[in-house]
Amino acid sequence: MKSVPHMTTAARFALSAGELSSRSPRLRLKPKAPATGYVDGAWWPASRDLTTELPSLLAVLAVRLSGIERVTFNLAAWPPTGRRLAFDGGDVRLEGFRSQHRDTVTVLGAWNRLRVTLLVVPPETGPELARHVLMTAAHRGNDDSAETLLAGSPDREAADDRVPVGV
Repeated sequence: MKSVPHMTTAARFALSAGELSSRSPRLRLKPKAPATGYVDGAWWPASRDLTTELPSLLAVLAVRLSGIERVTFNLAAWPPTGRRLAFDGGDVRLEGFRSQHRDTVTVLGAWNRLRVTLLVVPPETGPELARHVLMTAAHRGNDDSAETLLAGSPDREAADDRVPVGV
């Protein structure tokens, strides 16, 4: 009698990822290793709608984190959102903070308390610059700050234009 192959947890999450979204997230992560730098990689969402963008991101990160418990973000960087997001048969808590860096989101694992902090590349960033930021942030030894990594992005240039000179 033949045995039926068992689906691994990773395969189940991968299947869920395909069911959640036909597009994969624009994401680059540092290799699994001791943490270095300010971020563990970068994410380039297609919009500023967190509840639309998160499911495909969480499907990928759930494999690395063995499930997802919550996502933290800067309140000023994203439009208002609910406190929970339905994901993989459960709920993920969405927690906004004024104190969190405006250019990051942090995803926390459900079982192992691991976390992944991602640099958020503004959705309106051009493809060439976004690719460069994604690759640089995900480089194993990168320890650049969010500001350094995002230098030259449209969102950063607009923010710089709003700062009064000489104040």
